[in-house]
Amino acid sequence: MSGPAEIIFYAAAAMTVGAAILVAILPNILYAAVALLFSFAGVAGLYVLLSADFLAATQILVYVGGIIVLLLFAVFLSNRISDGKITNPTHFCLPAAAICLVLFGVLSYAAVSTPFAVKKGVYLPTTADIGELLMTRYLLPFEVASVLLLAALIGAALLSRPDRAAPDAGDMEEGKR
Repeated sequence: MSGPAEIIFYAAAAMTVGAAILVAILPNILYAAVALLFSFAGVAGLYVLLSADFLAATQILVYVGGIIVLLLFAVFLSNRISDGKITNPTHFCLPAAAICLVLFGVLSYAAVSTPFAVKKGVYLPTTADIGELLMTRYLLPFEVASVLLLAALIGAALLSRPDRAAPDAGDMEEGKR
């Protein structure tokens, strides 16, 4: 990889790592959610550079679109929103930084000392093949997963509703208004 692709790779990697660090250290959870959005977008950019078009589109649709919206709805619909102090506690910054540095050192050593086999790849789009498989061979598991997710969404909505007082027995009779 050389030329503009290398510059784009380093920019996407820096955006991903920088935004991920911001997610961990920002005290305001809303700002952390926005940083998470940029981290997910950077990962999608890395998928594009790897010619994984389906994974990039899935990353954008599911994570950037769905998870961030879900997280923001959870923050805004929370009962603690009236407190005005929705923060991300940063109690263990020093031990976490030490663990991260040790892990970074181990992973860097593993990445540098491993002889990776590099070969010239050919770009073959995968989205059409995956879409065809999802709509033919794997249609039943795909639909079962969608119904399961719908049931989980309905259950989460029912569980998050505030408790209401039980209706009076007189309200249930027919003919009364």
